[in-house]
Amino acid sequence: MSTQGLLHETPEVGFEIVNRVAIVTLDRPHALNALSHEMIALLTDIFAQCAQDDSIAAVVLRGAGDKAFCAGGDVRKLYHAARNDPHHETPWLKFFIDEYRLDYTVHRFGKPVIALMDGIVMGGGMGLAQGAALRIATERTRMAMPETRIGLLPDVGATHFLGVLPRELALYIGLTGASLTGADAKRVWLADECVPSSWLRGFIERLEKVRWDDSQDAMTTLTRVFVPSANIERHAPLEDILPQIRRHFSVCATGGVERIVASLAGEASDWARATLAALESHSPTMLEVTYHALMRGRQMPLADCFRMELGIVYRAIDDGDFVEGVRALIIDKDQRPRFAPQALAQVRAERVQHFLSSPWRKEMHPLVDLCA
Repeated sequence: MSTQGLLHETPEVGFEIVNRVAIVTLDRPHALNALSHEMIALLTDIFAQCAQDDSIAAVVLRGAGDKAFCAGGDVRKLYHAARNDPHHETPWLKFFIDEYRLDYTVHRFGKPVIALMDGIVMGGGMGLAQGAALRIATERTRMAMPETRIGLLPDVGATHFLGVLPRELALYIGLTGASLTGADAKRVWLADECVPSSWLRGFIERLEKVRWDDSQDAMTTLTRVFVPSANIERHAPLEDILPQIRRHFSVCATGGVERIVASLAGEASDWARATLAALESHSPTMLEVTYHALMRGRQMPLADCFRMELGIVYRAIDDGDFVEGVRALIIDKDQRPRFAPQALAQVRAERVQHFLSSPWRKEMHPLVDLCA
């Protein structure tokens, strides 16, 4: 199917070519550009076209509206698909398979991909943006991986891309779902640059003036378009709490998340109390699973991380805390999820290993063909 045909059917992704650069716009601002399955299919088609078209030198990913790049996947749709799945036919699984394939494509794309992470960047938005060759944040960026709140784990490649951070930072961001500013994101290597959002508003005009020089690679040329010579360097709020993060989230030989919680309980600061409260409101099972998945991911290639995450997501939706977490926080909004179990001390090691073990034989894995 041609891109033009898909665009006509699914107008929630914009596509245009400006001076050899494909501009791809997540165009669902009323939902903070959250990804539907249809959007993922269209994005996959667009990237395939861009890979084959020699006249296209690069791809720019951006979000429509003034609030978000992308707030994640369409969790409401996934919730209803899981609730209406009495025979365990898992139609929702295809969403994650296709999303992970798309994210993997971005990571391995043969042409520069530039992600304009202006506004909210969460979940599935991180999956798209973190695979880009140039990740641009702004002073309006609010970045997070809040999946443990709803009974999932930080996925879309997070067990890989959080691996570039020191372990205590990866655990802090992955377990708590803490929100990072643009300056924070650059400080912890989840953004390459932090620029004024006003600068990005004029990028198409600058792009139209580019004269392509065969002696210069595309990334060098495009960096001049997206990064001003006087880049903003603002204080990263994360800097103020780094000593506390290191103290409480340093990896211990034993104890897992319980050790972190006990450490936080011993400090009387507002930050420690707030961080402890956040952890205690999240799925205990998925906190422990996330802890172990993040540690494993640091030693695994990208493709294996996606395969591991898909198995965990399958377990979490099929017989874990996802449905209850989404019900309490997003559907009914009573903020009282009845996670099973409800306390870290009750999470059994066998249950954690159940989530970490693949539901599929190696040769039957839905992502078996990803190159490790």
